[in-house]
Amino acid sequence: MYKLLTIAKNTFTETLRQPIYSVIIVAALFLFFISPSLTMYTMSDDSKLLREIGLSTLFLTSLFIAIFSASGAVGEEIENKTIVTVLSKPVSRPIFIIAKFLGVSGAVILAHYICTIALLMSIRHGVLETVNDTHDWTVLGSAGVVIGLSFLLSAFLNFTYGWKFSSTAIITGSILATFALVFLCFIDRTWHFNPEYNGINTFDVYAAVLLLLAAILIVAIAVALSTRFNIVVTLSACIGIFLLGLVNDYVFGRLAAEHWWGNIGRYLIPNLQVFWISDAIYEANEVPLKYILISASYAICYTVGILSLAVALFQRRQVG
Repeated sequence: MYKLLTIAKNTFTETLRQPIYSVIIVAALFLFFISPSLTMYTMSDDSKLLREIGLSTLFLTSLFIAIFSASGAVGEEIENKTIVTVLSKPVSRPIFIIAKFLGVSGAVILAHYICTIALLMSIRHGVLETVNDTHDWTVLGSAGVVIGLSFLLSAFLNFTYGWKFSSTAIITGSILATFALVFLCFIDRTWHFNPEYNGINTFDVYAAVLLLLAAILIVAIAVALSTRFNIVVTLSACIGIFLLGLVNDYVFGRLAAEHWWGNIGRYLIPNLQVFWISDAIYEANEVPLKYILISASYAICYTVGILSLAVALFQRRQVG
């Protein structure tokens, strides 16, 4: 267990220090910031479009972080020969694969958590549909305080103790964003204590949880592919599986009854449509907790199966 946690911790730290990790998060936060302005020019259903754009941004952000981070978790160590040093110690190969998966998954969860808070803030602010609508200064003020304090604390810790600025800012921002979200749960847009009308919807929380499950599933696939292929092939394959997973029912589901290969593809390719509930936004349907549990069971079973395959593929992989 100590070896497992040590490798997972190092993988988590290395992932946070990758430049692409910070770039994707900053780009996502910028999109969340401008999304209320992008959706204010529709003829109707501005709030529904805001929610769909926000969930799409969250989905793509988590999946791209999962693909880029997990692809290099094993592949780079094999190419740089650093894996030889690790495996020369009393560290078994299954422990190494599982630790890499846990480390990357932790980084993906952290990024997804930060972007989920930004999504909830964006939806809480809403769209200014008429000229009489005003900005939600509680949201804007809270976001400004989080960004400003994160920047100042990270700059201070970087200058004083030499901590890496990007990873420190991400961790500090996640902590401060948690306090900001708790503050918004109790304070309404008029700066009054009013938790019943805080603008936080359980539907958005459930949707974010489902998208996180999809991202963890992609992490497992990327780790499995990186045990046998280089980073370029792993990235290409993960993007292809991601696109096929979004149209699984259309490509394989309608052909499963007529062609044997359609039935095989239906079960081998992950059905990412299970985790995408945008239809419920426009149909105004509630998402029951039972659906979340069933989807989580599907994601866990698929992830365990893929990790088992990853361990089997890595057992006889030449790394020296």
